[in-house]
Amino acid sequence: MRPILTACAFAALAACSQPAPAEKTAQAAAPAPEPVTAPAGLYTLDKAHSTVTFKVSHIGFSKYVAGFDDLDGRLQFDPASPAAMSVEATIDVRSLDLPAPPPGFREEMLGANWFDAARHPTITFRSTRVEPTGARAARVTGDLTLHGVTRPVVLEAEFNGGYPPNELDPGGARVGFSAHGSFKRSDFGMGYGVPAPGSTMGVGDTVEVSIETEFSRQVP
Repeated sequence: MRPILTACAFAALAACSQPAPAEKTAQAAAPAPEPVTAPAGLYTLDKAHSTVTFKVSHIGFSKYVAGFDDLDGRLQFDPASPAAMSVEATIDVRSLDLPAPPPGFREEMLGANWFDAARHPTITFRSTRVEPTGARAARVTGDLTLHGVTRPVVLEAEFNGGYPPNELDPGGARVGFSAHGSFKRSDFGMGYGVPAPGSTMGVGDTVEVSIETEFSRQVP
């Protein structure tokens, strides 16, 4: 019995003396992003493949989600120099899209207490700075004009890909992005219904914005 135990002990010692396999250092390096083949130039918003939605707290019970249907915009695209890129967009406030609105609710939202669309029919965004934060990510700072007030906001953007003109896409060259950000609606003079401090009874002040968009360009 003792020789068997001794042999087992030596086997255990031998196993412990073997070098531990490398962990993350032995893993294959992450593949490099595919090269961007979409050409530089001025692109226009593809309205059929672009959405802007926003979320606000509803009495602290849920996040109310709505959006807009009528968007327009332009993108100065330069894959060789992301920091030199710029974007501007316009939203028609009267295209407000609400989920199953009860009678009169849409008119109330477009009225003086909320968007006041009669006096402020558009929302605009114009970038002032683009800071790359990753291989295909950037922080986009710009001037948002909402409810007649202009203030800076920041969007975190992700480049989803693009391609040059091809026979399968009549729109020409195409690029796509996702972006998100947030701001306080009270900063833009839209403080109606904001809950009192320490309460959630009302409509939250923080507006979360989500953008999915594509731009296209006809290249001669």
